[in-house]
Amino acid sequence: MSWESNVRKVVPYVPGEQPKVANIIKLNTNENPYPPAPGVTEAMERYTKRSEELRLYPSPTVENLVQDLAEYYKLSEEQIFVGVGSDDVLATAFLTFFNSKKPVLFPDITYSFYEVWAQLYNIPYEKKALDADFKISKEDYFGENGGIVITNPNAPTGIAESREWVEEIIKANQDSVVIVDEAYVDFGGETCLPLIEKYDNVLVVHTFSKSRSLAGLRVGVGMGSKKLIKYLNDVKFSINSYTINRPTLEYASLSLKDECYFKECVDKICATRAWTMEELSKLGFSMTDSKTNFLFAKHATVPAEELFEMLKTKGVYVRYFKAPRINEYLRITIGTDEEMQVLVRELSAYLNQ
Repeated sequence: MSWESNVRKVVPYVPGEQPKVANIIKLNTNENPYPPAPGVTEAMERYTKRSEELRLYPSPTVENLVQDLAEYYKLSEEQIFVGVGSDDVLATAFLTFFNSKKPVLFPDITYSFYEVWAQLYNIPYEKKALDADFKISKEDYFGENGGIVITNPNAPTGIAESREWVEEIIKANQDSVVIVDEAYVDFGGETCLPLIEKYDNVLVVHTFSKSRSLAGLRVGVGMGSKKLIKYLNDVKFSINSYTINRPTLEYASLSLKDECYFKECVDKICATRAWTMEELSKLGFSMTDSKTNFLFAKHATVPAEELFEMLKTKGVYVRYFKAPRINEYLRITIGTDEEMQVLVRELSAYLNQ
């Protein structure tokens, strides 16, 4: 018998392409086009003079960042869990809470890492089909299950549901953990964070990667009842105590302290999103009502893959999913005004030739 017979085999998550070429417009991985808060940049410059600190382990309990997060979100410190990006928070939550023989439920068109984690941890799961308008049918989540994961606003569709709508699913599922992944909530969604005070089985997950321009640092936050967070920390500390490095802890805290800059960047992205939607509509595109920092767009006559390949030749990278039901759509990250003007110009030139 080969040793390979004992290997855990999964189909890995495939992230957006990270081109190794210069002078491109990168609109394929939903990164923020603006730099992090000025205080973060200044702290990075200061840290080069304190590099000797890197010989020391970071705090395993990341207490300073937890304190700052608790103050920012108006929660107790016992309601905060910090991970290496929201992916780490979500993966730990899958490992911690989804141990039933009943299937975990999530949409068929959503963040594709959910299926990977379920396979990796041998978690039974069922994907519930979005309707013809790419919306979640909440009734699909009223049956027996081992847990539920809802991305709100959803990705890659960009569609957001209200807190009241999500609460209907939570009310019907108080015997299993409900995860609400709010990676894009700052761009127009309604957070479900108040619901963690009403229900002890709800985990709301945020990230610093999108609206806070810190994708390169990897910081994610899970928020829930004290009981829920304790279980998460018990699993975390059984795997790896030192998960967040020292500079990241400092920079993440600083990004929370400049609310004006944060709101300014979010507002700019939302304004650029509105302009881009209007311009793409003129070119024959239809789009969902995005409440994220990206658009989910389909052209009336030209295949998405053709447009995807054409844009690459022009140095503009967007995301194309060669998957059932969404293979005629492009996911287009909102960049700066100048970047989106180039995108529109290249599409216009191609479509009107």
